[in-house]
Amino acid sequence: MSMRTHYTSQVMPEDEGREVTIAGWVYKIRDLGKLKFIVLRDGMGIIQVTLKKGSVNESLISFAEDLREEDVVLITGAVKATKIAPGGRELVPSKIEVLSKTLGPVPVSVSGNIESNLDTRFDHRVLDLRRPEVAAVFRVQSKLLEGMQEYLWKEGFQQVFTPCLMGAASESGAEAFPVVYFNKSAFLRQDPQLHRQLVVISGMDRIYDLGPSWRAELSHTPRHLCEHRGCAVELGFIRDEYDVMKVEEELVRSGVAKVVSNCKEELELIGVEVVVPQVPFPEVKFPDVYSILEEYGKKIPYEEDYDRESETILAKHVKEKYKSDFFFVNRFPFRVKPFYVMKVDGDQTWARSVDLVCKGLELSSGGQREHRYDKIIGQIRKKGMSTVGLKWFTEFFRYGAPPHGGFNIGIERLTMQLLDLQNVQEAALFPRTPERLLP
Repeated sequence: MSMRTHYTSQVMPEDEGREVTIAGWVYKIRDLGKLKFIVLRDGMGIIQVTLKKGSVNESLISFAEDLREEDVVLITGAVKATKIAPGGRELVPSKIEVLSKTLGPVPVSVSGNIESNLDTRFDHRVLDLRRPEVAAVFRVQSKLLEGMQEYLWKEGFQQVFTPCLMGAASESGAEAFPVVYFNKSAFLRQDPQLHRQLVVISGMDRIYDLGPSWRAELSHTPRHLCEHRGCAVELGFIRDEYDVMKVEEELVRSGVAKVVSNCKEELELIGVEVVVPQVPFPEVKFPDVYSILEEYGKKIPYEEDYDRESETILAKHVKEKYKSDFFFVNRFPFRVKPFYVMKVDGDQTWARSVDLVCKGLELSSGGQREHRYDKIIGQIRKKGMSTVGLKWFTEFFRYGAPPHGGFNIGIERLTMQLLDLQNVQEAALFPRTPERLLP
């Protein structure tokens, strides 16, 4: 049974006169002589505790003199409605118990009075997460995922868990983390996609996997993490990549709608306005991408992929033309895409490969996969890869594989773009970068 009877968010002005017990951290202390205020913070919000001479026991006022910010306390008292307190209510205490004392000055400002740089914040991440506006990011992220999963459940998608350890690098070996696996070499997965495809071929043709992936990229940008989470969706019996795009845009819409309806206080703390996006999302396609970019003075060689600057330009174009932050880029050149994507049968220069972009940043890659055994073997050879090394994957395409496709949308990147965060590390509880492996 919990020590507390209520979280701070559960104490309402209508509870006036009711005795409740709350627990958390001393967030701020204000001493006005005959009036002392303790602002208590828990995982759900804050509440003001008021000690006024003549209204509370003198021993409580003396006891409160020794309290320091970030002490952990248990407080029992009566609720009092008041318009001048946060949330329109305060607590008049009858009992205060210290559960844990801080043993020294807190190395980062939890109250936000002093702003620390990112490195300092992440060195002391546990304390940084106590800041209400930082914790709010992860409550938003939780609701975002909740809304996404609600859509998937409603549409009949089954949650599965695919392996994180791979016997071979699924994409570029240079970007894979090798690990020791007994007396063999293994790799941390870069994407759960290949196993998702095999699950669809097994007969479970509407599935999703929520989990981590790893990229051994020596990237030092606000957009990159070495470990990230994704909502990876795969579905079978599709007509083309547009069936996949429809699922992804509805998934995003459902997640954002959940945030808008459930996270008003969190969004105010973070200081951002979030709007539910309209569907369908706009689409730009290759080779039209080249002419759009050229209109903005950016020339990309034909059949080449675009760069980061181009992504930003396309976002500007879409915002001006369609008033949308989200858009799809479709039909990438096959030569720059992995072996498993499906080519456009009418013009094999292009692939049914789709990126979802938000505010100029790629959130996911996906599209339609090649399900025909002879085609996929031919594409492996064309990419200069070993058909023997990929037999564990391709073998099952010989025994009946339905047309299928999917995507993996990055949770941290989606959170970052939705909340206008400056660095994707702010959307990870404990970010992993080339330099950071602790805490």
